[in-house]
Amino acid sequence: MKDNCEVYCYDEPKVRRVQDAIQQEDITGMAKMFKVLADETRMKIAFALCQEDELCVCDVANIIGSSLATASHHLRSLKQLGLAKYRKEGKLAFYSLEDEHVRLLVQLASTHSKELISYATN
Repeated sequence: MKDNCEVYCYDEPKVRRVQDAIQQEDITGMAKMFKVLADETRMKIAFALCQEDELCVCDVANIIGSSLATASHHLRSLKQLGLAKYRKEGKLAFYSLEDEHVRLLVQLASTHSKELISYATN
């Protein structure tokens, strides 16, 4: 069975609707967000921030087994794309997820990953 069309034929109104919808979205921003989360270390950090409402850079460094500089670099990347936020308390910097949407993205990725593993073993 071929996994592509054997004749060239498309639904013009449907294609226009979808093209219009794409033009209304910030596809570049969406892709950047997923690119940041596609890094395994940053996904570990995002997952960790789903487990705890807030973690300091020292906590994150210990969780991912890295230096403070490496943890800070990854946290800064998450912050720059609006996935995380931070606050200072004295000499400590605490990070948390930007909002519930980010938490949902990470939780959905986790659920889907578990489903894929489950399907592969059946």
